[in-house]
Amino acid sequence: MNWMILVLAGLFEIGWAIGLKYTEGFTRLWPTLGTVASMAISVGLLGVAMKSLPLGTAYAVWVGVGAVGTAILGIVLLGEPANPGRLVSLGLIVAGIVGLKLATAAPAVAG
Repeated sequence: MNWMILVLAGLFEIGWAIGLKYTEGFTRLWPTLGTVASMAISVGLLGVAMKSLPLGTAYAVWVGVGAVGTAILGIVLLGEPANPGRLVSLGLIVAGIVGLKLATAAPAVAG
């Protein structure tokens, strides 16, 4: 469940990163409010996920989901370049996220 919360936190990170573009330097009210709300939700969910996930893993996955999603939306929404080097690099980040998930064993239950 904490992995799902962590991915959701990463999705809200994408929301605030993209939202920053639309705030125009925090001069537009509604995009600014949405961006600030996404920031708070993202960090709050990250904190919840960190209750049972290792700090380094949780933070790296949160940043990775945010970075990949933001870069993809930059390509789709903002016309940023989608050259092979960029796409391969994003794929490597995704591979790192998957690797961290596979390398993070569920905590043992005493009993």
